[in-house]
Amino acid sequence: MIEQLKKELEIDEGCVKKIYLDHLGYKTCGIGHLCKEGEPEWRLNVGDPVSDERIAELFAADIGWVIADCKQVFPEFDTLPREVKLVISNMMFNMGLPKFLGFKHFIAAVHNKAWERAAAEMADSRWNEQVPARSNRLIKRMEAVE
Repeated sequence: MIEQLKKELEIDEGCVKKIYLDHLGYKTCGIGHLCKEGEPEWRLNVGDPVSDERIAELFAADIGWVIADCKQVFPEFDTLPREVKLVISNMMFNMGLPKFLGFKHFIAAVHNKAWERAAAEMADSRWNEQVPARSNRLIKRMEAVE
């Protein structure tokens, strides 16, 4: 699942091999990695290169916390359909746990395995307005889960 998720996130986030500012002005690199104080990238300037090896390390660490956060919200995460796990993981990567927790009705729908309801909750959100290409693709995938 991790390789598939990586492919999807590379589409949604891109894979930038240098330091850049995201849409909110935060230093970012690799596959949507937000640079944090204490990391070597924090001290780099916009435009400075980041190696493929470091991008892989950062992505592995980011996916580790994404999956851990998914399992915190959904203790049954490992037993969910693969497609549902991919959609949830993509959303968690995009939003982070604090914002994801605001999707209370979506979370309840997933717990109840009500996939169409979960998709409707995704559609009825500010997140859907903020990242429409990504969200509409993920909504369609959730609607298709049986």
